[in-house]
Amino acid sequence: MVDSAFEREGCPFTEMAAPAWLHEADLAAQKYTEAVAAAAEACEDDTKGQTCYICTQALHWKTKEGLVRMCACRGTAGIAHVSCLAEQAKILVAEAVENNLDNKAKEARWARWYACSLCEQEHHGVVRCALGWACWKTYVGRPETDVVRCDAMGMLGNGLLLADRHADALAVLKAELSMARRLGADEGNLLISQGNLATTYARLGRLGEALRVWKDVYSGRLNLDGEEHGRTLIAANNYAALLVKLNRFEEAKVLLRKVLPVVRRNKGDSSMNTLKMRWNYADALFNDDGATLDDLREAVATLEETARIARRVLGGSHPITEGIEADLERSRAALRAASSRTRGAAIIYAAAALAAAAYLARRKLT
Repeated sequence: MVDSAFEREGCPFTEMAAPAWLHEADLAAQKYTEAVAAAAEACEDDTKGQTCYICTQALHWKTKEGLVRMCACRGTAGIAHVSCLAEQAKILVAEAVENNLDNKAKEARWARWYACSLCEQEHHGVVRCALGWACWKTYVGRPETDVVRCDAMGMLGNGLLLADRHADALAVLKAELSMARRLGADEGNLLISQGNLATTYARLGRLGEALRVWKDVYSGRLNLDGEEHGRTLIAANNYAALLVKLNRFEEAKVLLRKVLPVVRRNKGDSSMNTLKMRWNYADALFNDDGATLDDLREAVATLEETARIARRVLGGSHPITEGIEADLERSRAALRAASSRTRGAAIIYAAAALAAAAYLARRKLT
């Protein structure tokens, strides 16, 4: 079993039961309905006049809910009802269990609870939250020792996190980790749970706690999966992101220079992992007070390329694209300011050199 960061001195984790409201099936159904309505309202402009790619209707035949889309699909693709997405995921997961498919196939089926089946990008924002409630509503009636029910709790926690309901997410994800440990989950699943919880700490501004956990998760992933595994690279990037937020730029740059070639080689430049990692690397370059002009030029060039790829792959409204483009403008401003200072310093130096030369010339004449 992994050497858990939550058992160490100074870390905040204690065994925690799920909050009482989480166990109530009726409340889960109510929260699901509210979350679906919020998601449809948020997507209203993007889905106007369209139909669900699953049931081909504009309004859901039973719930009368509207349509959603928060993935990387373009045009009319990827538009659906949350209820249709949830039913699709439920059926696929049930088939995987019934047919005793291997773990890889089961994971691919489970991904339908959080990722688009067309573009395969993860849903985000309020759509992810609605799917989290849909997943929990589906499995809440199972015994507490049921592994799928535990996974569904994690789905809900992540959905709440991505909808900025951080306090609720923290309560759910702490309970999910406690349950996973009680059920004797394997090391890999415990690392996933710890990573989710660390992300929540970061969103709550508890950066020191989050950093300690991500450092342990990264170390655990290196030992369990090796440096080239996708989950190891995700852990590395999250660890680096916390180093940047805490202004520990040199440590972040050392780590990212080590893992960036690995992620680009294994995942390509268009993967979510690569986009986030290059974004963090550029931030470490241009936010450092000791950044040189070469550092700033490298940051701008990195963000320009990363922004183009993110806009093509994720779309302009995706929060990752928006964040990269915002930092691109900040890095350009930093480069302009540094260039102006350098030019000013060069002018002053040249003037001083001329004055010194004139003085020496006068001395020679006398």
